[in-house]
Amino acid sequence: MMLSQERAPIFTALNEYREKRIVSFDVPGHKQGKGNPELTEFLGKQCMSVDVNSMKPLDNLCHPISVIKEAEELMADAFGAAHAFFMVNGTSSAVQAMVMSTCKRGDKIIMPRNVHRSSINALIVCGAVPVYVNPGVNKKLGIPLGMSVDSLKKAVAENPDAKAIIVNNPTYYGVCSNLREIVKIAHSAGMKVLVDEAHGTHFYFGDYMPLSAMSVGADMSAVSMHKTGGSLTQSSALLIGSDMNPGYVRQIINLTQTTSASYLLLSSLDIARRNLALNGKKIFERVTSLASYGIKEINKLGGLYAFSRELINGDDIFDFDPTKISVHTRDIGLAGIEVYDILRDRFDIQIEFGDIGNILAIVSVGDRILNVERLISALYEIKRLYTKNPAGMLDYEYIEPHVVCSPQEAFYSDKKQVPLDLALGKVCAEFVMCYPPGIPILAPGELITKEALEYIKYAKVKGCNLTGAEDMDTNNVNIMVHNR
Repeated sequence: MMLSQERAPIFTALNEYREKRIVSFDVPGHKQGKGNPELTEFLGKQCMSVDVNSMKPLDNLCHPISVIKEAEELMADAFGAAHAFFMVNGTSSAVQAMVMSTCKRGDKIIMPRNVHRSSINALIVCGAVPVYVNPGVNKKLGIPLGMSVDSLKKAVAENPDAKAIIVNNPTYYGVCSNLREIVKIAHSAGMKVLVDEAHGTHFYFGDYMPLSAMSVGADMSAVSMHKTGGSLTQSSALLIGSDMNPGYVRQIINLTQTTSASYLLLSSLDIARRNLALNGKKIFERVTSLASYGIKEINKLGGLYAFSRELINGDDIFDFDPTKISVHTRDIGLAGIEVYDILRDRFDIQIEFGDIGNILAIVSVGDRILNVERLISALYEIKRLYTKNPAGMLDYEYIEPHVVCSPQEAFYSDKKQVPLDLALGKVCAEFVMCYPPGIPILAPGELITKEALEYIKYAKVKGCNLTGAEDMDTNNVNIMVHNR
């Protein structure tokens, strides 16, 4: 069948369903909004009328045979994949499906330590064992970089039995690794390549973008359509190459994905894909231009450094996402999280995140030049009003892990909660991280080091949102009772 990217089969089927004025004796119980007037007034009748259950005309995400099947085929075609799966549990579930489709209990998987927590969550569930490749670190910015080719070759040579490799494309800050060479190395060793492209949807549609996973022959990619592609929050896509078994991958997805898929999310994926396929190049040309303008103007302010493609070194910064506005703030004496808070509380500007040395503003399809100018003006005022001596500020974002046992073993072990000050030298049995970006400071199975404890305490003082620990205030941490 010839695929036409002008079609949006789920969207079309929902409109046809609405026009038929079906009498509903199925779920959801609000019955097209009639049962919840307050919610209907808030979200609108149009929205509530298509918040419906799976039925024959609308197909079923767990086993699609009609409109969802066609929509997934159109998604695959738009992204250059052999197959695509609609994901309504977020990109975290897509990342977990990648790991669980390629690894079983005891299997090794090579990954950079600056992965999102979802990758390590998958290891806790399936029992695979991580082989961490430490990313490069930019000392001035204090940020982790990409995966160098030499470090990957070393990891592959030392772990020839590893089943797969995970790569970030890009990292939260915008850094891209040499994906084509990584795929070549992995496939030569018989390993699958799994790519976390949560922030890389636009790589498939814009000109002069970094290489995308499917374009270089990666085996699987998790793509957050909602982050930069225009679909609703929590809607994503899992892309696979021709060497993966789509039937088995769907079985893995169905282990954890809801059986009550939201048609609001599904239709948003369908409509966003059509928009990107038809207009993506034009959209991201404009987005790149906006980001470029923002970077240039912020760098004129002095003290703040908006970093981009000038960092490229051909290895652990092989390329850089031109749509991100990543700004180093430490030189004006402010942690990124402090700038984040000031922007929101004093200037009504919400950026993606701030950590201890940087902020990230994501520019995408919905942004306008006035928004970018407002951000630039606010940063100028912050520099003018809040600059202080940077002496004594913590100057690193990446802490090298010391792995003692697998995440699964540690997470399910006998454990006890101890104050942070008593945890030094113990083995962590849970996550501790700033969210966003969701990259663990400590993960289950790792030695609790002085550097990690200093980072946690500093992040708390600066106002970072610490998550992952059982203790919601992160004054205590779970450790393995039987320390190795």
